Amino acid sequence: MPLLSISNAKSIPLFSVLAYLVFIGTCVRSETHPEISIQPDVVYGHKAGMALTYDVLAPVEPNGAAVLFIVSGGWYSSWAPPEVMIGMFQFLLDEGFKVIAVRHGSSPRFKVPEAVADVRRAVRHIRFNAKQNKINPDRIGVWGQSAGGQLSLMLGLAGDDGDENSEDPVERTSNRVAATVAYYPLTDLRGLSGPNERVPAFDFNAEEEPNVSPIVFVSEDDPPVLLVHGDEDSVVPIEHSQNLHQAMQEMSLEVKFVTIEGAGHSFDGEDFFKVRNLTKEFFLTHLAD
Repeated sequence: MPLLSISNAKSIPLFSVLAYLVFIGTCVRSETHPEISIQPDVVYGHKAGMALTYDVLAPVEPNGAAVLFIVSGGWYSSWAPPEVMIGMFQFLLDEGFKVIAVRHGSSPRFKVPEAVADVRRAVRHIRFNAKQNKINPDRIGVWGQSAGGQLSLMLGLAGDDGDENSEDPVERTSNRVAATVAYYPLTDLRGLSGPNERVPAFDFNAEEEPNVSPIVFVSEDDPPVLLVHGDEDSVVPIEHSQNLHQAMQEMSLEVKFVTIEGAGHSFDGEDFFKVRNLTKEFFLTHLAD
């Protein structure tokens, strides 16, 4: 597999996925969307004296499946009140999916390998508590964009059954998912690590690059994957998705690759709704009861 590198990596924007807004409450219902129940700030772990959290958004008539959205852009993982996320996830909530917004230890303090470890822990925690939250642990999908796409693919392609020798029951739980959607993801981080002013999350040991490169983990037990990428993406070249698609096809795995013509590192206008529909149909197909 040829070595890939991000085109002009130092130009990757240091953006937050969601706006920072003030939020107070525990388990609430949105005033603008009273049909959606919200369980905010569920703690799934701790690191450096801080809590790792996710938010659970649930429709009135949940279908038993859940979609995890990885809150990450440039491996920055920001907090926002879950109410502001409802519009972003409405197309999935309308189909009965619970949506879980997962945050990881954020750049610049934490690097890519640590973010991978965090989201793995989040899936284990969600599966461990699946029964009480009325989620079928075998009907969990994951979705992310850019850095969130890389993390989603690590969950999809590098899942495991847990550490049976761990004293922590969460760590003894599987972190496998049933379906993965990734928009314009990085799939090969080999050759990218090292000090980087614009992407501080890349400042990790080069020996760890294969451990955080989804393409390295393609194997026969991988779940279905949907890749969506713009052919004019100057931040993460489309070859990242193309090469992963080829590697999965060579192993006869279930993978769908959609090129959005003329799109860069985002989807706007008609493309936005097209991609949302692709995502919805993919999860309906692969997370069905």
